Amino acid sequence: MPSYLAGRIGQALLVLWAAFTLSFILLQALPGDALLIKYQNPDMGLSPEQIAEIRASYGADQSLVLQYLHTLGNFLTGNLGYSVSASVPVLDQLATNLPATARLAGLGFAAAVLLAVGIAVLANLARFAWLRTAIASLPSLFISVPVFWLGIVLIQVFSFRLKLIPVINPPEWQGLILPVLTLAIPISAPLAQVLLRSMDDVLTQPFISVARARGASLPWILWHHVARNALLPTLTIAGILFGELIGGAVVTETVFGRSGLGQLTQQAVDNQDASVLQAIVVLAAAVFVVVNLIIDLIYPLVDPRLKKSLGANA
Repeated sequence: MPSYLAGRIGQALLVLWAAFTLSFILLQALPGDALLIKYQNPDMGLSPEQIAEIRASYGADQSLVLQYLHTLGNFLTGNLGYSVSASVPVLDQLATNLPATARLAGLGFAAAVLLAVGIAVLANLARFAWLRTAIASLPSLFISVPVFWLGIVLIQVFSFRLKLIPVINPPEWQGLILPVLTLAIPISAPLAQVLLRSMDDVLTQPFISVARARGASLPWILWHHVARNALLPTLTIAGILFGELIGGAVVTETVFGRSGLGQLTQQAVDNQDASVLQAIVVLAAAVFVVVNLIIDLIYPLVDPRLKKSLGANA
């Protein structure tokens, strides 16, 4: 088990380093310079010499290799850089905007899990074949709907037509309903598809026939036998999808005009603020890596065979 844990942590660190390196290269390759955009503004009245001094203070006059090593060293010590456009540390911007995005992403994921489980259970409990087919086809519909389009439709229906949820200055928790649904519906689709397929596979196993022969009801079988055996592949896709929640939350926040990482990303793109964009990319990669690392550590608890195998290899 210790060797397994060390290997997974090593892989996680490698992924983080790769995400940092690739994002640094891509951001440096983009045209434009945030420092020049801000300080070459004629209204500021700065001379070329003063602008050169400012660039030197940010380390922008160094070679790309030195900038990379300097930025990497800062990230390793918790210094995420300085926002050129906002003139504040990037860490302060993340601390201000991250809680709103984390709340939206967490609620969206919880709603997606509930929706996926509901679809899978209802599809298996449906008495009519046509009803089961209709319920099982919902994930294919959900996954094909673009997030931004879904958000606009929900606003049109629930805010403008039904007038159930105000779209302008709503109360905090009421204002989360539509963004959470917008985020949860597409995320629930692959979860439901994997869960349905896993449950179908488990239901064909011999021990299910034995349980039915003993008079067990279908709901009892689904809860006591099918759920745990179908959980492992669902955990795998759940870890991947949770890592994508940050990206989905960014789009959702933009559609609904909510403050958070979405608004911060949009501002950073508009101002070509590479330090902020780099930090957001690394943060999203870190969330993805940590969640999947936790999923990997949960595997032995869910599947006794894996736990036994790890114990034998230790």
